[in-house]
Amino acid sequence: MTATTPRSTATTPRSGASAQHATTARLLGTAALLAALAIGGTFLLDPYRNYQLALVAATFCATGGLTLLIGLSGQLSLGHAALMAAGGYGYALTVNALADTGLDGVPRFLLGVAGAIAASGALGLLLGLAGARLRGPYLAGVTLALVIALPAVTSVFSGVFRGDQGVQVPYEPVPEVLERLIAVEQWQAWVAILVTAVVVTWLAVLRRGRLGLRMRAVHGDETAARLAGIPSRTVKVQAFTVSAVAAGAGGALLCFVTQSVSPGGYTLAFSLLLVVAVVVGGLGSLGGALVGAVVVVLLPWLIGTLTSALDLPVELEQRLSGNLPVLVFGALLIVVTAAWPGGIAGALASLRARSRARRMPRAAGSPQVAGAAPAEASGRREASAMREASAPALPVVPPHLQSIPTEPER
Repeated sequence: MTATTPRSTATTPRSGASAQHATTARLLGTAALLAALAIGGTFLLDPYRNYQLALVAATFCATGGLTLLIGLSGQLSLGHAALMAAGGYGYALTVNALADTGLDGVPRFLLGVAGAIAASGALGLLLGLAGARLRGPYLAGVTLALVIALPAVTSVFSGVFRGDQGVQVPYEPVPEVLERLIAVEQWQAWVAILVTAVVVTWLAVLRRGRLGLRMRAVHGDETAARLAGIPSRTVKVQAFTVSAVAAGAGGALLCFVTQSVSPGGYTLAFSLLLVVAVVVGGLGSLGGALVGAVVVVLLPWLIGTLTSALDLPVELEQRLSGNLPVLVFGALLIVVTAAWPGGIAGALASLRARSRARRMPRAAGSPQVAGAAPAEASGRREASAMREASAPALPVVPPHLQSIPTEPER
């Protein structure tokens, strides 16, 4: 007994580490499989649908980081579009500087993404340092002021950011190996899918790891987290930086797909739509962030298609094209939060839990209990409680006598 106890306690950390490695391996395998399926699905889409798929992937990077920031750490950001703009400008300026040196192809793209991540990460670090000292509406006000000030910043530094016209990036053609196989839009969708797969997998690993646990602890009770030895301010800064890096990668992908970046593409309305997307999809859920990204990209297109099919007057169609998507997004937010407070991801999770609960009694071999009416089941519970109350109390055996063997055991 005494020789085997230290061995069992010594193997516990190893088993925990191996389980964590196995979970990470399954996560990486799932991400690779989903990315391969998405790339294969591009052959079934026309060029415009592949363009929309690339936009969804780029938006998914931003919503994935935002849902972790709000859902896990509890920090509200209303200016995530500015972080995407920082990533887009970082990508554009880096790529243009490398183009002047004669570098092109995949190395130039990767260095451009690195420049985007550096720019958005630095801005997110500054916001995180401010957010560690601010709470609630004050932090939201700071991020809101950032996205509002974006056009003014680009106008003041027009020599670098080119004002309202924005910065153009050089054209990235399809590699010669794939030139006869796929079109440009499909190649852009491939790149967006691969980059998004890397970013979202990284977010999923952080969400299940130590940082995710610390973010939940700080969000649940900051005082208790401090008493447990968790540096709450450091965790908040890390959460904002991680979210900013993901948003910067999304901005770089948008700049790569549209071949330009300008302040007009990252307005306050777009920033608020990102928040609506993560709330509708489900805070803290990466699957909900994907649903929100699809809604942000496809819902305005569907509304525009429907309004153009109705053959409305030109003036009315112009008014509806600007205001109707905002109205639909607001109505969708009200309906989803009223019906499913946890968002679409929460609703799907509750449906899975209910179906699992229905299957469990049948799997245990008690179809009568599983099919019993609620009144009959409550009556059985009351009768069982009455029998337990009327049963004579059994004598309690003292702890020092529990280890003495009985006569049959001897």
